[in-house]
Formats: sequence, structure tokens, C-alpha cells
Amino acid sequence: MTDSLRKRIITAAILIAVLLIVLLAMPAAATVGLLTLTVLAGAWEWSAFLKAPGWWPRALYVLLVALLLPLAWLASRHRAGLRLVLEGAFLWWLVALGWIVLAPHRVRSWSAGLAGLCALVPAWMALVRLRLASGRGAEWVLFALLLVWAADIGAYFVGRFFGRVHLAPEVSPGKTWEGVAGGIAASVPVAIGGSLWFRLPPGAFVGVCLAAVGFSIVGDLTESLLKRFAGMKDSGTLFPGHGGVMDRIDSLTGAAPVLLLGLTFLGVLP
Repeated sequence: MTDSLRKRIITAAILIAVLLIVLLAMPAAATVGLLTLTVLAGAWEWSAFLKAPGWWPRALYVLLVALLLPLAWLASRHRAGLRLVLEGAFLWWLVALGWIVLAPHRVRSWSAGLAGLCALVPAWMALVRLRLASGRGAEWVLFALLLVWAADIGAYFVGRFFGRVHLAPEVSPGKTWEGVAGGIAASVPVAIGGSLWFRLPPGAFVGVCLAAVGFSIVGDLTESLLKRFAGMKDSGTLFPGHGGVMDRIDSLTGAAPVLLLGLTFLGVLP
């Protein structure tokens, strides 16, 4: 086992332990607080993609995200508002996919900033709504995390050992189509297990989960695109072996709104 992989495993184990304590052993407010702090920390890292001089433009960007979070929450209190935010996030990730495929070099500071708002705010809202949606909210959040983690782990190991065909070489040279296949394959058992755990028909539910996994890849690639624009390898150095906060939640920003949108269409959650 390499030192890099050992660091990744130890850091991941500590983060998972903390998350499980907050999610399963503490009130819902603790999870909301942790999600809020995580998103604001992610906003601080994202603000570096704007390449603005000095610390105060970055602080203003974090403040803007902080102001938009309660607005998104208020909008989502009604079903129509919730659908509007989630459908808007879904459309944004389709735009991001087109950006990655068709124009990966056309990045400006303003587009990087707008991308962060579209990624972070709906993801926070979706995860908070999942946590508070029902008596099984903690289980839904944990499932969302497990789904994304399984896809990330499958993509990492399959891509590392079997990757040959590059997925988006101008955006993230290390990612391969074999890694995508590995991520999808690893997420399928989690999706099937979720359908059994929540007692849902597997067909449509697994489809929603795979859509969420697909957009988790778009979230990952979007951050990679912006890191290349900013000349950064990692978004930060907070987590040994993993980089920064955004390096840990980039996939989740794409997956969470799509998962919740699918669940609302299935009538699973209000």
C-alpha cells in the first residue's frame, strides 16, 4: 500500500466516523449545521477559482453563498418552489455537461463564480431537505453519501488499474471511461440495496440513482475544469490525501439535487 493511499484511507475513516456520529447520534440541527459549514468552506475554496486578488473578494463570495442558502430554503418550503430549485439545478448540470464537452477552455471569472452558486446552493438545499423530509431523513442522507462514495471508489480503483480511454482529457486527464464504468458498476448494488431498505420498486428507483451518479461525474469534472482554469491541482489541503473540501463534495453537488428531484417525481418524498 502506497503512502498516498494509506493517507486517503485514514482520512476517509476519520471523516466517516465524524459524519456518522453527527448524522445518526445527534439531532437533525447538527447535520444542518455541518452541511452549512461544509458548503461555506467549499465556497471559500471555490472563490479561488475566480482568481480575484486579495482575500476580501473571496470573503464577499462566501457571504453571497451564505445569503443565498436561506433564500433557497424559503423557496423550497412549498412544493412548487422546491421543484423550481431542483429543476433549475438539473438544467444547470446539463449546461455544465455541455460546457465540459464543447467549450472547456471558455472559462471566465464570472462564469466560475456563477457555477459555484449553481453547484453549492441547490446541493445544500437538497441535502437539508433530505435530512428533514421524513422520519428517515438521516437514512436518506446516508444513502445519498453511500451512493456517491461507491461511485467514486469504483471509478478510482477501476480507472487506476484498468483505465485506458480518457474521458475528458482537456479537463481531467486522469479520468477514463473505464473508471466511469467502474463507478456505475459499484453504485448499482448500493442502489438495489437502497430499494430494498426503503421498500421501493427497484426499476425506477435504480434509474434515479444511476442518473444521480451520472451527474456526480459532471460535478467532479466541473470542479476539475475550474481548477485547471485557476492553475490548481487540489481545491485545498484540509484533508491529507484528499485535498480540500470541494475535492470531497464536488461529486455530491451534482448528485444530491438530481437524486431529490427523482425522489419527488417518484412520490417518495414530498
